[in-house]
Amino acid sequence: MNKDTIEGNWKQLKGKVKQQWGKLTDDDFDVIAGKRDQLLGRIQERHGISRDEAERQVKDWENRDGRTPDALWFEKY
Repeated sequence: MNKDTIEGNWKQLKGKVKQQWGKLTDDDFDVIAGKRDQLLGRIQERHGISRDEAERQVKDWENRDGRTPDALWFEKY
């Protein structure tokens, strides 16, 4: 998977992430830039939850609709 594909997918995922975690700002999205670990940290910070809870929420979100996490982060929409 090359960087261009990941970045392109991030543009598609941003809207879905924004729906799920509404307290994230546009600046947060610039920092996250498609990186899962950055997403976890920003969710934890903005929503005032533990790292474990952020991880649980992201895993649940990734697996929604029968997708695998890899497919969600790297598929073409």
